[in-house]
Amino acid sequence: MKVRDSVVLISGANRGLGRTWGRLLLEAGARKVYAGARDPRSIDLPDVIPLELDITDPEQVRRAAAECGDVTLLVNNAGIVRGGHVFDDEAVDRARQELDTNLFGTLAMCRAFAPILVANGGGAIVNVLSVLSWISIPGGATYAMSKPATWSMTNGVRIALRPQGTQVVGLHVAFMDTDMTSGIDAPKASPQDVVAQAIAALEAGQEEVLADALTREVKHGLSLERGVYLVAAG
Repeated sequence: MKVRDSVVLISGANRGLGRTWGRLLLEAGARKVYAGARDPRSIDLPDVIPLELDITDPEQVRRAAAECGDVTLLVNNAGIVRGGHVFDDEAVDRARQELDTNLFGTLAMCRAFAPILVANGGGAIVNVLSVLSWISIPGGATYAMSKPATWSMTNGVRIALRPQGTQVVGLHVAFMDTDMTSGIDAPKASPQDVVAQAIAALEAGQEEVLADALTREVKHGLSLERGVYLVAAG
């Protein structure tokens, strides 16, 4: 995947990591960037094309695919986190909301744009995942249900789209210095560094990015005799 002269659609592009994606892709030479958000008026990044996009709305996903038929790179960045413990009164409702966006909304975008990507030469998809693809933490237990499911879905999409020449990258990261983690006292990765690693992985033909030390440590810990997912965290 070559970023220069690419045509990109980013979901959840109005703030945080999504906004950083837009800025750095333009700096890297992307020819056109569609910036999707539930409220396109919240898009303030110059030189992008604002797009109304709620990935949980099938009609908006269909319309995005119809309007953005020149896309060669899809960045599935949109996601939500509701927080809370697994036995909270509202845990099931929170889990459904997070799965609806993080898993099913992302899958809907992959399905809608797969034919467009192959028509434009193959292209690439980046799914923004998490260190919580592999572990759970008490304060984010329902969110940590959605991310392993989305990781597995990403692996399935990769296998399904490999014959058409579409590169599928899973981007795993722990805490980043964004609004979403403003109340968390922990080491945080720079969004700029995370996106730069993902762009480098795209251009190197890689399929997975472990964007920080904690994520790499957790992934390594999966193979321990007592896997890291068995150890209480948080």
